[in-house]
Amino acid sequence: MQITDAIFIDESELEERFVRASGPGGQHVNKTSSAVQLRFDAASSPSLSAEIKFRLRRVAGRRLTKDGVLVIEADGSRSQERNRAAARQKLAELILKASHRPKPRKASRPSLSSIRKVKEAKAKQGQKKAMRRKPGRED
Repeated sequence: MQITDAIFIDESELEERFVRASGPGGQHVNKTSSAVQLRFDAASSPSLSAEIKFRLRRVAGRRLTKDGVLVIEADGSRSQERNRAAARQKLAELILKASHRPKPRKASRPSLSSIRKVKEAKAKQGQKKAMRRKPGRED
């Protein structure tokens, strides 16, 4: 399964199980196993670099087991073949998303003029509130 030019996952690394789909479908849903459960052992896959595996952990979320197995379920269609294609598409999208290195964040500072404006606005607000106080004796 070709993800990008550099990432290729061998079919032997993928395990598909066909299970009964939940939801509406009448009597047909009780007789056929059209939902697909695609399992991919990401932790021990030689196809992925350590960097991609690390980011995949964050991107996959609850779909990744403690053992590092990525479980993707597809049951949107009544056709087993379409669900199988959808599961593989979801896997490819997750790996593609994990393969992109995030842009490093550059620390920034507010400009001097914006700091001055904020301080002036605070002073003005403070004066406004001071004017609302009851006149009292000064200590």
